Amino acid sequence: MAELSIKLKIGNREYPMKVKSEDEERIRRAGKILNEKIKFYRDRFNLEDNQDLLAMVAFDCQVEKMKNEETIESTDEIALEQIKNLNQIISNAI
Repeated sequence: MAELSIKLKIGNREYPMKVKSEDEERIRRAGKILNEKIKFYRDRFNLEDNQDLLAMVAFDCQVEKMKNEETIESTDEIALEQIKNLNQIISNAI
């Protein structure tokens, strides 16, 4: 569980950070995704202000997070209902 010193470039800035070696790939992938989203918003809306671009990316990420949470919540409800049904079937069989 050694820590690595890396530099992650997001937008036009480099951010030095220390990360666990097992997290390095995930962190670099997250940086790549952020940069792709920055480029998308820069190209699509012809934005050049980095603060505006980062705000749009943050908003986009929050919407995705909320959508994923809703999906997980729905899946949990379905699984719980199926477990209740199986318990009822087992109870009836006993």
